[in-house]
Amino acid sequence: MKRQVGQNSKMKDELKKQEAQEEQGSVVQRFLIQNKKMAFLRIVMVFMLTFLAVLGCASLVNKNQENDEKIQAAFTAESTVSRVESQLNKYLAESNLMKRMLESGYEVTEEEFDILSALMQDENHVIEAHELAKDGIVNRIYPLEGNEEAMGLNMLEHPARRKEARLARDSGQYTIAGPFALRQGGTGALLFDPIYLPDQDGQSRFWGFSILVINWERFLEEIDLDRLEDASYHYQIWKKNLETEEQIVIAQCTTPAKGDTYQVPCAVPNDTWYFEIVPKNGWITRTQRIAELILAGSMAFLLTVVYWQFEQWRRKDVLHSMEMEEAAKRAEAASEAKSRFLFNMSHDIRTPMNAIIGFSNLLEKHLDEKDRVSEYIEKIRSSSEMLLSLINYVLEIARIESGKTTLKTEVGQLRRLMDAVQAAFEPVVVQKNLKFQCTLEQKHEYVLCDKTKLREILMNIVSNAIKYTPEGGTVTLTITETEPEHPEYASYRILVEDTGIGMSEEYLPHIFEEFTRERSSTESKVLGAGLGLPIVKTLIDLMDGRIVVKSQVNVGTTILIYLSFPIASEGQIQKSLEKQKEIMAENLHGKRILLAEDNDLNAEIAMTILEEHGVKTERAEDGVRCLELLNSAPEHYYDAVLMDIQMPNMDGYEATRAIRAMKNGYRKIPVIAITANAFEEDRKKAFAAGMDGHIAKPVDVQALFTTLEQIIGTGY
Repeated sequence: MKRQVGQNSKMKDELKKQEAQEEQGSVVQRFLIQNKKMAFLRIVMVFMLTFLAVLGCASLVNKNQENDEKIQAAFTAESTVSRVESQLNKYLAESNLMKRMLESGYEVTEEEFDILSALMQDENHVIEAHELAKDGIVNRIYPLEGNEEAMGLNMLEHPARRKEARLARDSGQYTIAGPFALRQGGTGALLFDPIYLPDQDGQSRFWGFSILVINWERFLEEIDLDRLEDASYHYQIWKKNLETEEQIVIAQCTTPAKGDTYQVPCAVPNDTWYFEIVPKNGWITRTQRIAELILAGSMAFLLTVVYWQFEQWRRKDVLHSMEMEEAAKRAEAASEAKSRFLFNMSHDIRTPMNAIIGFSNLLEKHLDEKDRVSEYIEKIRSSSEMLLSLINYVLEIARIESGKTTLKTEVGQLRRLMDAVQAAFEPVVVQKNLKFQCTLEQKHEYVLCDKTKLREILMNIVSNAIKYTPEGGTVTLTITETEPEHPEYASYRILVEDTGIGMSEEYLPHIFEEFTRERSSTESKVLGAGLGLPIVKTLIDLMDGRIVVKSQVNVGTTILIYLSFPIASEGQIQKSLEKQKEIMAENLHGKRILLAEDNDLNAEIAMTILEEHGVKTERAEDGVRCLELLNSAPEHYYDAVLMDIQMPNMDGYEATRAIRAMKNGYRKIPVIAITANAFEEDRKKAFAAGMDGHIAKPVDVQALFTTLEQIIGTGY
């Protein structure tokens, strides 16, 4: 019997051992399968990263080569433009003699007209004819033979000529028209030189035109455009239609220039021609690009083979360390049982600290790479702000518990407070595509309160609502003045609603406990130490108010806050306004603002207001000039840009996007819209373009300085 029991016991031990081996085998098998998938992904990643890195290096080489090519193309293009401008100036000088004679009151006879016109003819006969058009109607032509069809032509009324003719007449400046089909045959351009004679009152009166008829083909030969094709360039010359703004090609080679061309403007009388040039084979040849792809593929393949060998060795080594990894997992599971405070603070402080240390080490290795240095510094700054925010929360709660927190009584406006909250969260609202609605219903505009702590309450509540609301959701802030309990007080109900992830009923009783969070930052992807709501609750208690929280998981959260404040007297209000003005002027004194405004009156008003408060102001007439000033100024010379939206040449949206794409430090300069586009969609469009603030016209001086103080008071 004992022997049978012993045998049964032995059989049970063997079964347990077999089960353990099978379990271990299944763990190893799962590891092998998982490791195989991960190894494949890593190999693919090595190949792709190597391939992209080689292409990146090739791209830098190509960029330098392209710059060299463009420098050479620029010299060629500008030389051609100089020849065009020189040739046109030559024709203008020849026509000027006839114009001066007529304007001096000299009566030019037919014979004198023919003699002077004959002298204008050049060897290549680029000038085909010279015409006089009294009152815009051609009445003299040299040579007349072959040009009879042009006699009597009314330049001011002819459909193909009237735009340029009227422009020359009205502006009093030399104007070129064409090229187009001539009445007498062939293709040519007309150079209108307006003539004005003094009338009886001594006023200038339009007499007519002195017109040069240019043979277009010979003119193109004169400026040697064919030399560009001989130098392996494609080219095209075009101008804009004066009425429709569409492009009109006036000269081009056999194969017109297209794609990434180099463009040089050519100033002609009362117009601009645009000269575009590009090498026949492009800035970078197709053969060179194919060679780069082959090189990148070869390098990636070789490095991938080496990495695959390393993976094989690593895989064998990892199999022998499975037991150690299991022990590490058990230790990790045990560490998760630590207190909530240590867990949250350890994780949330180490996250930004790890980024600071890691990018600091990378920064040391890449000090000579400007773009990387800027990127790493920005990430270090962002992580430092995140870490500082956590530390500030801890210090705030410590100060509250020590009893050192007191309320400061000052005159405050809930309208300004709501506007500040809305402006602070506008960028993240736009980024997450949230619908953020703010409503204020009040009877008393000014109350006595602690503005800083009241703002902290609203910022914490609204920040949580925005952080925990997924993209496309809705966040609502409603402040309503209710019937007060005391006649000298104003009572308010503050309602914050969101359609976020919500909280469970089980967790709601613990929301005001310090260092508590229903979900860790790893689960919710939102950093925090669980101190925001405890601080809010304490501040509301200090103000003798109350807070009510309702929430449902995956439905949203509703927070109600009830507060009462003494109503400010007229004397207190006046004193506060004077003090605010002094503070703003002091905070912004010495700052330099670049004002992009095309309207002279609006610019004068804004510059006067700013300079009266000690703010230095410079003006750019449009977006193009704004970019020129930022590119030419030393970094941090300007502290902010006040950007109008509707401007000629380049509007405010386009200029802001160009600023954000700049390579120098000005890509981060605060840009504030100052515009008559005052609707909510205009605000969103401004922030989407990269702006930091929005001020509506007509400008409210208080709102202007409040916005400037909030955005640039501490620099950038």
